[in-house]
Amino acid sequence: MTDYFQLFNEVRRPWIEQATLKQKFLAKSAAVHPDRVHLATASEQSNATDAYTELNTAYQTLREPKDRLLHLLTLESGAKPRAVQTIAGGSMQLFVKVAGQCQAADKFLAERTQAPSPLLKVQFFAQSQDWIERLSSLQQEVQKELETLYQDLQGMNKDWEEAPVSGSPLRLARLPMARLEEIYRALSYINKWNAELRERLVQLAI
Repeated sequence: MTDYFQLFNEVRRPWIEQATLKQKFLAKSAAVHPDRVHLATASEQSNATDAYTELNTAYQTLREPKDRLLHLLTLESGAKPRAVQTIAGGSMQLFVKVAGQCQAADKFLAERTQAPSPLLKVQFFAQSQDWIERLSSLQQEVQKELETLYQDLQGMNKDWEEAPVSGSPLRLARLPMARLEEIYRALSYINKWNAELRERLVQLAI
């Protein structure tokens, strides 16, 4: 398995500064871009395309926090995390809240669609604004939870920087792998919550 951190000369760690990663990607992609070898042999062009594709995949993986954590977990443990559908307590409470509000919003949207008279439609319009405010506020809660997780990841960088070298039998014992996997799962759920909230907000605004 290709180590995408190594591909960018980055130390393995949970958090990477986006601006630094982007600069490295632009510099490396300019050097291996297929357009630079358009007069070369078919074999050389194919190799250049493969190199650029791998570089782009590595960049897209490392720039997305959830994908970066999955890659890091897989590199360190040698296998992808198990498909366990659990998240930590605080995130679970937020999940229950998001799920409940989305279900209630769906019920309101269904009732609004069936409004038989112009007067009722006006009333539903006012209620739609209330729902937009409610879901927007919930969206801010989700964003706050996301920012907290990002801060945790930044704080965990020190654990990776001070850990024994890759391949050492002591490395995994020194790394907070359980917490890293917990954050990875939470990010997966938060992405879904944000998508569901955005979908309802779009429907409510119509």
